[in-house]
Amino acid sequence: MSAKYRRHQRLPRAAALGLTLGSGLLVAGSATGATGTTQLQTKLNSTKSQLNATQTHQRTLAGSIAALNGQVSSLAGQISLVQSRESEAQSQLTGYDTALSQTKSELDLERAKLHLLKRRLRRASKLLGAQLRSQYEQPEQSLVSLLVNANGFNQLLSQLQYLNSAKRDEQKVIELTRSARAQAEGAARRMAKLEAADQQAASAAAEQTDALSGMNSLLSSRQAALNDERAAQATALSASQAKGSQLRAAVHEIQVQEVAAEQATQAINPPVTTGGTTTTTTTSATPTAPGSGGAGLSGSDGWAIPYPIVLCESGGQNLPPNGAGASGYYQIIPGTWKLFGGSGAQAYLASRAEQSAVAAKIWNGGAGASNWTCSSIVGIS
Repeated sequence: MSAKYRRHQRLPRAAALGLTLGSGLLVAGSATGATGTTQLQTKLNSTKSQLNATQTHQRTLAGSIAALNGQVSSLAGQISLVQSRESEAQSQLTGYDTALSQTKSELDLERAKLHLLKRRLRRASKLLGAQLRSQYEQPEQSLVSLLVNANGFNQLLSQLQYLNSAKRDEQKVIELTRSARAQAEGAARRMAKLEAADQQAASAAAEQTDALSGMNSLLSSRQAALNDERAAQATALSASQAKGSQLRAAVHEIQVQEVAAEQATQAINPPVTTGGTTTTTTTSATPTAPGSGGAGLSGSDGWAIPYPIVLCESGGQNLPPNGAGASGYYQIIPGTWKLFGGSGAQAYLASRAEQSAVAAKIWNGGAGASNWTCSSIVGIS
């Protein structure tokens, strides 16, 4: 065998060896890309799970804050009612004070009147006692003795008139004494009644004021506690919203990295020409997008717009509404969804087929690419 023949024989072997090494590198690159894409997908799913949990927590906090707002409003109404009743009680107490002053004035007059009546009673009692003693010491003369001892008719008439006058005076003293005693007793009863009424009114007003003041204090403390709880939950909601924003940013970053990984995988697996026929080498590193039935679709198969945009927007998932209201596989906001004929309130509630039909109308061969922020991120328009 000549050296020339041996040299030509080595060339195919070298070419085969180079092809084998190149294929090995391609397979290794594909495997690396597949591993990186799988890790990104796992990280994306984990981050989305955290985001969903955070959004659920936010909805719970928002509902709790709304409930607390209702309780605070209800307490504010109750406090206002108690304060109005307290004001009425204070006005009533002021009226009681006015009536008390008037009652005290009446009591002072009754005391003065009672003192005067008691003086009259003492004086009448004294006169009556003197008259009784006089009658005891000088017994009343009979009519016969008057007639016998009288020195004429005129003297008899004078003595009779005197006796009649003395009896009338005696009767007046008795009546005056009785009247004074009755008036004094009536004044004493009126004084006792006024004092009891005054004490009862003052006690009732004080009790009512104390009760309303206690209710007002209790409701105010309850309102303060609810305000503190509402502030704490509002702070927690703000922190959760901030965390949600961070998670959404992380999801977006992972989606961009996934798009870059897919493009790198496609660059590693260029079309190979063998025997005049061009074929495309495919590997398991190509990202898949889950369909509505759970089957994966690779590349742009089954999507109404370029798959890198879908991957960047939703990761191929039928996502619920985000902070801007965009939802579904294509992240369509409610206004755009309705404008292009979507049924239902939001995109994610419709089937994937309907979402794709609406997305195709929006895309319009690329004329509507600006409707997706990710189109500029992945460089497709």
